[in-house]
Amino acid sequence: MSFRLIGQERAVDLLQRSLKNGTHAHAYLFVGPAHVGKMALAINLAQALNCEDADAPCGQCPSCQRIASGIHADVQTIVLPEGDTAENESRTKISVDQIETLQHSANLPPFEGKYKVFIIDEADTLSIGAANRMLKTLEEPVARVVFILLTGNERRLPATVISRCQRVELLPLAAAKIEAALSKNWGIDPAKATLVARLSRGCPGWAVSAATNDNLLQQRTERLDDLMTIIGGDYETRFDYVARWAASFQKKDSEQSHPASNTGRRLMQERLDMWTDWWRDLLLVKTGAGDTATNIDRLPWLTDLARNHSLAQIRAVINSIQAAGNQLRQNANPQLVLEVLMLSLPETGKQGNKKAATQFMVN
Repeated sequence: MSFRLIGQERAVDLLQRSLKNGTHAHAYLFVGPAHVGKMALAINLAQALNCEDADAPCGQCPSCQRIASGIHADVQTIVLPEGDTAENESRTKISVDQIETLQHSANLPPFEGKYKVFIIDEADTLSIGAANRMLKTLEEPVARVVFILLTGNERRLPATVISRCQRVELLPLAAAKIEAALSKNWGIDPAKATLVARLSRGCPGWAVSAATNDNLLQQRTERLDDLMTIIGGDYETRFDYVARWAASFQKKDSEQSHPASNTGRRLMQERLDMWTDWWRDLLLVKTGAGDTATNIDRLPWLTDLARNHSLAQIRAVINSIQAAGNQLRQNANPQLVLEVLMLSLPETGKQGNKKAATQFMVN
């Protein structure tokens, strides 16, 4: 039996033992951050339940291959409408109609496999009505039916739903483990594997995408260049960036087919996460631990910047970025949040103007 997953040995061992002993649960809750491997593990479990080989999941039999391709009649995935993400407080939710369709299908016998498997991605987005119907389904298990709920935030799920599932937690992996997998399984250059592994925040799914798609790393380069311009710029430069971002993100939101998608706000949150990593790296360099930095390819830049900032300044910036992120999640006005953040950054540019900042705050 071979689950094809990077890391997560504890989760894999639990599932393997239950399958071997015939004691697998009728419902699972896979908990962990985005791209940590929840969907990959769910697909592996669906394959193991329906595999035609004794050493399941073999990954080679018609059943395993059809599940991997998403065309197996007995394995269904329920997801948010296109364009939505679980990070949005005002997101569209998984609807009652979607769960009612699931219930109807669950009451029918498997069509081509041994088990029917229903994977509910971002289960914390179940509407109240959908969650209630899901609870009824979990309370009355049907033979040869397995439900797998995936979530990055189980606190948003009703406790009654959680209690009906076997909880399996997937934790972020050590960068060294992701780096080794990238080199061994994908043949990624060692230097690139090291960088991508550190940037991944312990999530191998993102690491694989970044290592095999240069667009993600190019996007990172552009965003870091923006950050360096902001750090070294005056307040006029900083506020110009804020105005352009606000206009760009507002346009992205207006282009979405679902008004509640808040794509612009999500993209700004991703940018703030990158900024947090950068300033934490600066803190590491300042304290002599630069070899553990995330942005290892920018170490010379970090070293130069560290000379111009005190530890107190660096900690204050990190706190300000985190505060801005919290305010965005609470639906505060993005442009105002970012303008306040710009004012909190140390004035390192030669053209910095405290008088302008003071005037801005007064107005």
